[in-house]
Amino acid sequence: MGGASERVMIFIDGSNLYHSLKGFFHRTDIDIGRLCKKLLDKRRIVRIYYYNAQVGHKEEPERYRSQRAFFAGVSAIPYSELRLGRLVYNNWPNSPPYEKGVDVQLATDMITHSFRDNYDVAVLVAGDSDFVGALQAVKDNGKNVEIALFGKETTSRSLRVVADKVITIDGRFLRGCWK
Repeated sequence: MGGASERVMIFIDGSNLYHSLKGFFHRTDIDIGRLCKKLLDKRRIVRIYYYNAQVGHKEEPERYRSQRAFFAGVSAIPYSELRLGRLVYNNWPNSPPYEKGVDVQLATDMITHSFRDNYDVAVLVAGDSDFVGALQAVKDNGKNVEIALFGKETTSRSLRVVADKVITIDGRFLRGCWK
């Protein structure tokens, strides 16, 4: 297996990507299209799914505007699909909002597309070990799974174990991916 005939779907946990970029590189101005091209590595893209939760425009008008512009850029990437969950604001601004429905949507899409035989390889850009079960289900359905991770080899141990291939996202990998 492998090579240019391999059909790939990329599933990106946008919140994880944002916080990882901020934490490791102190910047978030990533070009999602270029990042995905690197993850593809000459294979054939079927679709890029980018998952996030939309910021409330009443609660955070400034962040809402910059997020809208970012989402427009993601939507402009060929073969990309923006999948939005929601942010729940309880006791705002004393408590930060939390995402609802994003991880479940990502896991559901990954599994559904695997059963529909829409791809050969799923590439997951996320660090949440909650995805282990979904990745195992995809593998059990005869598909290959790759996980793109930030940080040391000790991070996301269970994801690293279940994945067929681990892609380390570091400064070298991201060269040429910034805006």
